[in-house]
Amino acid sequence: MKIKVFAIAAVIVALAACHREDRSGQPETDTTGTVQTEQTLDTASATTTGVSGGTTSAMTNEDKDFVTKAGMGGLAEVLMGNLALQKTSNADVKAFAQRMVTDHTTANAELAQLAITKGLALPTELGGEHKEGLDHLSSLSGAEFDKAYMAHMVADHEKTVADFDKASTSATDSDVKTWAGQKLPTLREHLAQAKETAKKV
Repeated sequence: MKIKVFAIAAVIVALAACHREDRSGQPETDTTGTVQTEQTLDTASATTTGVSGGTTSAMTNEDKDFVTKAGMGGLAEVLMGNLALQKTSNADVKAFAQRMVTDHTTANAELAQLAITKGLALPTELGGEHKEGLDHLSSLSGAEFDKAYMAHMVADHEKTVADFDKASTSATDSDVKTWAGQKLPTLREHLAQAKETAKKV
């Protein structure tokens, strides 16, 4: 009789223990699920933060337009500079043209690398007013070429300085903003030199 009582008691204790495990286990599952959800949200938030700032920031259409425009302008400076080196016999124009080729080749390489990280492709051929300008200069020679080239360089750098000045303060992408700000002092030097050289031809 005692054995039966003990057996029954043991079964009751076992069932009670199982019941407690089920009850205590359920909240743990819920808690784990809640924690996982919070971690997922935290991760998503961190990713969003990374996308909206820093080197992985999403570029606006205005940023993309600036990069494309800067790429086209830089390409034009190099091609026109090389043309000037072939055509001019003026020492001042030649010195200016050489600086254009050197400085803009470096800047173009930097911009190309930046564009790659942003998934953008820079122009490889001139278009629009840049192509028209190069075609026009190609048809000139002597003093006529020097005057036209330097006039083009003054006008072009006035626009370029304005574009870079705006991008250095208002670009959404931090990398684009930084790069524009770094190039701005050199472009201002180019503009000043272009104006001085233009007076001599």
